[in-house]
Amino acid sequence: MALNFRFAIASDLHIAVPNTIAEQAHRFHLVEVSIPAFEVVLENLSKLDIDFLLLPGDLTQDGELENHTWLSKKLATLPYPVYVVPGNHDVPTKFTNDYSIGLADFPTYYHHCGFDYEERLYYTKQILPGVRIIGLNSNQFDSSGKQEYTGGLEAEQLDWLKQVLTTTKEELVMVMLHHNVIEHLPDQSHNSLGRRYMLENRLALLDILQSAGVKLIFTGHLHVQDIAEYQGIYEITTGSLVTYPHPYRIINFTTDSSGQQSLKIESHRVNSLPNFPNLSDISRNWLGDRSFRFMFKLLTNPPVNLSPEIAEKLAPSLRYFWADIAGGDAVFNFPEFPPHARQYFESFSTTNSIDNNATLLLQ
Repeated sequence: MALNFRFAIASDLHIAVPNTIAEQAHRFHLVEVSIPAFEVVLENLSKLDIDFLLLPGDLTQDGELENHTWLSKKLATLPYPVYVVPGNHDVPTKFTNDYSIGLADFPTYYHHCGFDYEERLYYTKQILPGVRIIGLNSNQFDSSGKQEYTGGLEAEQLDWLKQVLTTTKEELVMVMLHHNVIEHLPDQSHNSLGRRYMLENRLALLDILQSAGVKLIFTGHLHVQDIAEYQGIYEITTGSLVTYPHPYRIINFTTDSSGQQSLKIESHRVNSLPNFPNLSDISRNWLGDRSFRFMFKLLTNPPVNLSPEIAEKLAPSLRYFWADIAGGDAVFNFPEFPPHARQYFESFSTTNSIDNNATLLLQ
């Protein structure tokens, strides 16, 4: 079957209606723009003939009932299907409390966004002839209901996935979950600051997908624009709509006359809003203003291990380091850094410039 279709991705919306916005001094999320930025994206998508929209988690600020309700109603009005998965901010605790919904509540808000069975946190659906989406829940909790540091897929979900994939031999399968499966940063799975964004049992998932010939994974969580590859499997992670550079993606899947399938990825940004005419500059500086503590940790933690005194002097040079990573396709040069620190930070430079715009050939 010659597949040709178009879809969009917007991730980590962190929707917050005004009366729910939490005033936290060091928060990285510019949630004030969550609703107006999403409205701009939807307006732009209305001018395109898209077949569906993917939202890979962190739909709300912190799982508030009011924010889930707002978004659920908004998605129900759209003229194309929307598919979602829960992010860590959507279900911060396993059980409902005074501040947020519980894990089991999530599908009831998004029964029109992929979930067929309200008691199950993952799903599969044929979304076009020959095209299937599989949405996974990568949140895990301890026995007390506290959310775990990293993501994970329980054995029951992996067994279900294996069974589903035995029936999809003639379909294009796209997998969506919140946590990263493939590394998007140097040695991410071994760094204490990067590991929290990854799936704990990612190799088990990759083995299952590879055995079934699945080539496409869509994630969020990390708030960066990046495309990574592992043994023929591509993971496209999309930055947050409430942090720099406020991106979303338009993706065209095509099949040429020889049968070659390709994925053409185009990235767009919300650069201005009525109350934020210079949104890009504001949000880049927002991250820069909050960067010192994080950069100090990177400088003093393994593998860099600089002294606090040296780290304090170098951290200001990294003011926009994370913002530039978030933007994708960044190239870094820190000649004033000690050799091992320079090597580490410059290793974050892109080598192929495919994070924002690319054409991926699916063999």
